[in-house]
Amino acid sequence: MNAMRLSLAMIASVVATSTMAETNLSIAQRWLRGAPPVPEFRVAGSKSDWEIQRALVRTQLRELLGNLPPRPQPLVVETLQRDDRGDYWLEKFRFDNGAGATVPGYFLLPKKAEGKVPAILYCHWHGGHYDVGKEELFGTNATPVAAGPELAKLGYAVLAIDAYCFGERNGQGPGGSTEKGGAGEMTASKFNLWLGRTLWGMMVRDDLIVLDYLCSRSEVDTNRIGVTGISMGATRTWWAMGLDERLKVGVAICCLTRYQNLIEHESLKSHGIYYFVPGMLRHFDTEAVVALSAPRALLFLSGETDAGSPPDGIRCIEEKVLPAYDLYGARSKFQSIIFPAVGHQYTPEMWQRMVKWMDSELKK
Repeated sequence: MNAMRLSLAMIASVVATSTMAETNLSIAQRWLRGAPPVPEFRVAGSKSDWEIQRALVRTQLRELLGNLPPRPQPLVVETLQRDDRGDYWLEKFRFDNGAGATVPGYFLLPKKAEGKVPAILYCHWHGGHYDVGKEELFGTNATPVAAGPELAKLGYAVLAIDAYCFGERNGQGPGGSTEKGGAGEMTASKFNLWLGRTLWGMMVRDDLIVLDYLCSRSEVDTNRIGVTGISMGATRTWWAMGLDERLKVGVAICCLTRYQNLIEHESLKSHGIYYFVPGMLRHFDTEAVVALSAPRALLFLSGETDAGSPPDGIRCIEEKVLPAYDLYGARSKFQSIIFPAVGHQYTPEMWQRMVKWMDSELKK
């Protein structure tokens, strides 16, 4: 009888301890615990097995992005003007993306180029700057220097477009011309969800369409194309790298977000609705997308105090992605730096590191 009482007391103690532990969890942690577990992503043990796995991951990602329309073939691009900007030619262009939208963009071509030139696809940020978009190339709203002219002076062709809801596309969503900013972004998200696709998928689709255009330019060396951006532009960078092998190098500034860690830090508010892909965590987390870039050169520059990219998540991604690079003997091609006491900002040091990384890969 005493043994039975002792056993019951032990059970009660375990239950009480478990209940207390549950109570000590944050609300976010309880939401995660109540959700289906996220499958752990592991890179296959051999290069041949990984390349099979990589193809499967890419297929899954395309399915998660939704029922995206095929990219226009052939792509018809209209050049609207061509201006002499001293060190470079500036072309403004536009094209129909085959999904009800006109996409405007800029193409900067350096004058002093000899033969085919390396090129950089520049992805602008969000920052709530809906009126800016591709004009970010010529300002310092997101970057420490005017990225377009500076890169052109260094010998790069540079291309940028307005993403959905930004720049000239602000007010061009299904809500009409009077619905702009965050309201227009929300409406564009709703519209795409009804069609079984995501706004994020449509944004990445536009980036790949304009990559088609960049590769068609006779002045561009298609074996030397990079991609870069900050914040939303950073996420566009590593998604595009993951989905398209034509991009040989990427530099993503201030947005390497592991989704489970973002939830744990109660920071879902750090990213807009455009960013979310339904069903993603039923299959894998961010590391699966990033690993697809191996063995191509990929650099991440992050701020330690950036709420949108918790450092513990960044370190987890690094640990899970490096094995893919190791399979190719290319560990040095993947780098991730977290800058102490830096938030969600593009510092001059980050700019210099970005340029050095691009030069080392695209000016060989």
